[in-house]
Amino acid sequence: MSIPRCYGQGGSYKKHLRRVKSRRKIRGKKDKENGCKGINIMEIPDSSSMKPPSRPELFDFEGVSMIHYFTDNWEKVKNFQARPDDILIATYPKAGTTWVSYILDLLYFGNDAPERQTSQPIYTRVPFLESCFKVIPSGTELAENLPTSPRLIKTHLPVQLVPKSFWEQNSKIVYVARNAKDNAVSYFHFDRMNMVQPEPGDWNTFLQKFMEGKNVFGPWYDHVSGWWEKKQTYSNLIYLFYEDLVEDTGREVEHLCSFLGLSTSVEEREKITKGVQFDAMKQNKMTNYSTIPVMDFKISPFMRKGKVGDWKSHFTVAQNEQFDEVYKQKMKNTTVKFRTEI
Repeated sequence: MSIPRCYGQGGSYKKHLRRVKSRRKIRGKKDKENGCKGINIMEIPDSSSMKPPSRPELFDFEGVSMIHYFTDNWEKVKNFQARPDDILIATYPKAGTTWVSYILDLLYFGNDAPERQTSQPIYTRVPFLESCFKVIPSGTELAENLPTSPRLIKTHLPVQLVPKSFWEQNSKIVYVARNAKDNAVSYFHFDRMNMVQPEPGDWNTFLQKFMEGKNVFGPWYDHVSGWWEKKQTYSNLIYLFYEDLVEDTGREVEHLCSFLGLSTSVEEREKITKGVQFDAMKQNKMTNYSTIPVMDFKISPFMRKGKVGDWKSHFTVAQNEQFDEVYKQKMKNTTVKFRTEI
């Protein structure tokens, strides 16, 4: 059997292949035939009555640490056909993806289709392109069947793995970056409660892995700097900072409107800014991911604090000093700058 070019070579691929074969045996013939086709999320029983899935393992994929949920559907992801009016929302995990997705959804469809806000969860309105979780349709399937124009699509892929059609079609891209320390804290709590993420271990264990880049979607450093470099040559990309959104959401919404060419009234922007405040979104079942059965909200909510500077309540002095040293080395060749407090 030849090794597909899209997988890591050597042992990492063999391990991945064994996992795929094992999963197929368990799932049976029906799942084999359906591939990554999901089932209606409304048919999923309450998460408390479900047996939690076993935690996935990291493996190397095109030089990036990944789990199978984001590579099982890779051929369709790689060959996804973008459109010129698509808007791709790209972030490292836990950097404000849902926040910006909701802002964009309200900007485009808040007035014309208000029923979307109360009847459709954000993950169906803004599909997660590379996802293949089984409990819902794959990201590519959801995106291809979106009835809206423009299509809002999210991804956590590093810039080098983004389907080439987005560049070919000159699609608009909104990238959101968050400072590494707060991003690490948020990612840690996310991995604790999300059963389809690798086991994070304790905080110190997770932080060491974060500094080594051994997280799903690879090193934070490469992700934010890779997209920053792309911004220098691709004019249809806006690079936002989570800290700026927290500091003045209305100002950043205005920047988004300018980038997207939207003539949204001041009143409408103010209404949207109020509607996307953290506490409002945390209580909103259509944006807080409480309808996803693989997340254990008893451990931690999907939306936890949304603050800048919460890292100070997690990092020890020694951890902070070590992190700063690693950061200095990893980020020495990029001009992107972050704020760790506001």
